[in-house]
Amino acid sequence: MQVGFIGLGHMGQHMARHVAQAGHGVAAFDLNAASIAELTASSSNARRASSVSEVAQDADVVFTSLPGPPEVESVAKSPDGLLESMRSGSVYIDLSSNSPTLIRRLYDEFKAKGIDLLDAPVAGGVTGAEAGTLSVMVGGDKEVFERVKPVLSAIGTKVFYCGKSGNGAITKLCNNLSSQGQIAVAGEILSLGVKAGVDLETLAGVIGVSTGTCRAIVDTFPKQLFPRNFENPGFSTFLSAKDTHLALELAHELNVPMPIGEIVEADKQESLRRGWGALSPDVFVKLQEERAGVELSLKSGS
Repeated sequence: MQVGFIGLGHMGQHMARHVAQAGHGVAAFDLNAASIAELTASSSNARRASSVSEVAQDADVVFTSLPGPPEVESVAKSPDGLLESMRSGSVYIDLSSNSPTLIRRLYDEFKAKGIDLLDAPVAGGVTGAEAGTLSVMVGGDKEVFERVKPVLSAIGTKVFYCGKSGNGAITKLCNNLSSQGQIAVAGEILSLGVKAGVDLETLAGVIGVSTGTCRAIVDTFPKQLFPRNFENPGFSTFLSAKDTHLALELAHELNVPMPIGEIVEADKQESLRRGWGALSPDVFVKLQEERAGVELSLKSGS
């Protein structure tokens, strides 16, 4: 299968490499020429494309892995963008965390040109992208999903069909808000126990093997929050705040009350104002630490 790939960031670089190493020809484009060079050095099946239109012209499938809705819409609809450059019968797969409303509008516009569109955001972070073990959450036509499932399986071991167009994006936003909500609650609970006099290592250790456990306590916090290791994350507060905001936008569109989500959204925005955007997403727990007057710190981890 001839594949185009646009966006070779922390995630896209690895996903494109796995697609090429699975035997598909990959024409890749990124604004960072060094990223293209890194990909082409990793597989003889990958080649450099000089523009979005060059990526699209011979492709059976085009992937985008981009920061968010503005970038996706620009690549899709700019002059010489995907809508104008992809051929009828090809498939556009957006791997970005995106707005379901935008995806559904683009689905209709591409369909009118004879191009199928799938929203297929991924979860698993840079580690999962590097290993090829991502979860892939796909929305769009079932027949199209089945047709391209082999190439999707090159980037993830857990490939899910979520239903109609936009459902992949919705599932991803719900997943990410669930993750961040658990981090917020876990930070509150631990700050309460520590402020009340329980040793943090004991508290986290007991909850971690009891009914109150969650991934934040047993995995995320020991790697980042407890050792104060917020630098060089695989997934940043910038991106986490974007996904949280998109989830809350969707809730507002549908009139779904999200009081816990609103709290997470407020703390994410405050984290950006503090200049923490490049740091790991759990850095926003520092706001709770300030409010409670404790520090959830274990210098050697948990």
